[in-house]
Amino acid sequence: MTHILITANFPTHLLDKIRTVSSQIKLEQITLPDGRWPTDKTTQASIFYTINGVPRPEQALNLRWIQTHFAGVEHLQETAVWHSDILITSASGIHAPNMAQYAMTQLLAWAHRVPKWFSYKERKEWPRPRWDIFLPDELRGRTLGIVGYGSIGRELARLAKGFGMKVLASKRDARHPEDNGYTLPGIGDPLGQLPDRIYPGEALHSMLAECDYVVITLPLTAKTQHLFDEPTFRKMKPTAYLVNVGRGGIINEKDLIKALKKGWIAGAGLDVFETEPLPADSPLWNMDNVILTPHISGFTSHYDDRAVDLFAENLRRYLAGEPLLNLVERERGY
Repeated sequence: MTHILITANFPTHLLDKIRTVSSQIKLEQITLPDGRWPTDKTTQASIFYTINGVPRPEQALNLRWIQTHFAGVEHLQETAVWHSDILITSASGIHAPNMAQYAMTQLLAWAHRVPKWFSYKERKEWPRPRWDIFLPDELRGRTLGIVGYGSIGRELARLAKGFGMKVLASKRDARHPEDNGYTLPGIGDPLGQLPDRIYPGEALHSMLAECDYVVITLPLTAKTQHLFDEPTFRKMKPTAYLVNVGRGGIINEKDLIKALKKGWIAGAGLDVFETEPLPADSPLWNMDNVILTPHISGFTSHYDDRAVDLFAENLRRYLAGEPLLNLVERERGY
């Protein structure tokens, strides 16, 4: 009997979906106080589905595999399980539809001057000459740069192509454009055929110099920490807009604020930040050329259903001795 411990608050019908994978599993669901694993708690589970906190290896002697509820695993890098031989798999791939749509919404908001819509509405002002003030930037023919060509970037590329945009993408290994992670059916770009050009990571600055819009979808690792800093912003067009749905630490916020103030870039749409919640004294709150949202681009009413579908497939694979989807490579950090 395989013992599975789940700390997500899944409803009964989703737990039943997991149970249908095999009659030889024991399913246990608990809620962790503050999302943290108690220092005095042990478990006999061999599989652990986690929202956040994880036990130390000595608290879970039978543990062989951890499935995370989210795509990011940087919070695990400071734990003992990261330095063990316990398998870790992420939820990468389940966020692609909603996060790509969020990024596309940001692009459309900047292109159609949406912040000005609300600004003039609040002032109850019918501006003159309104044609000049609200003149849109048609996306057709504009160049989108996607930094990190995973599931989110691939679905964004598919949407952007529908708007007639030229798509460039930056990928760690540009020689292998195909997607080997978990993908939802009917979306994205599994074979990596949509970009007009794929750049290796070391050619990022060359790609950015061509882009009218740039979207970051990268995970946070030692190599991506502050990847966007002053030298990077100086390589971008002064008319370019930056959108970040990856992780806040990928951007050096002090350098970003400087870039926005000095006009090195035109604007930024930010859903993630170096410190969350964003401190009240951050200059970003009061900048007209910034759109802020409180880390919500990954939200969807379908989240738990998709997460369980992925876990059920991985559980089937685990029990059958097949390779797991989204297996975290510790040396890469994701």
